[in-house]
Amino acid sequence: MGRCGSSHFASDRSLLIGLGLIAVCAGAFAVDSASSVAGSSQRWPPAGLAIPVDHVESSALRDTFGDGRPGHRHEAIDIAAPRGTKVLAVDDGEIVKLFTSVRGGLTVYQFDPQGRLAYYYAHLDRYAETVHEGMTVHRCDLIGYVGSTGNAPADAPHLHFATFLLGARKHWWEGTAINPFPALRGSCD
Repeated sequence: MGRCGSSHFASDRSLLIGLGLIAVCAGAFAVDSASSVAGSSQRWPPAGLAIPVDHVESSALRDTFGDGRPGHRHEAIDIAAPRGTKVLAVDDGEIVKLFTSVRGGLTVYQFDPQGRLAYYYAHLDRYAETVHEGMTVHRCDLIGYVGSTGNAPADAPHLHFATFLLGARKHWWEGTAINPFPALRGSCD
């Protein structure tokens, strides 16, 4: 957990982090820290997520999930960092889509090893040279660099990081947003 390379790393994905109830899908179902994701054996928040921005401590993270934005609710957390700071994979998995959008700018979609969760990294300045769709990544692999592409203010580079539960069809563009803050904040520094 925590920073990449931390000696406090826990690889047991069944380790529970955080307390309380995370409402998902407008109350249709909920995932609490002692239950599984959508009836699977996977727990939320998952243990062992790395902080996705190099040299950022978990204590510096702010929960911006659910904050109001013009015309929508913010379903991610923003992690401010200087432009060009390394963006790292939070978990093992696969890069399923590199995409450029009006709102997110340069983005990366990564699925977790079980194909149940997607991790979304947005507003990147650029991708890491070796990153490509279909690539297997490991926790803390370099995938890109912090920027302000898309609708991010040019003078406020940051990583927009989201986590969502994939639907049955496993589309990279759809799922149920889950606040990543508890999993990231629970990391050891």
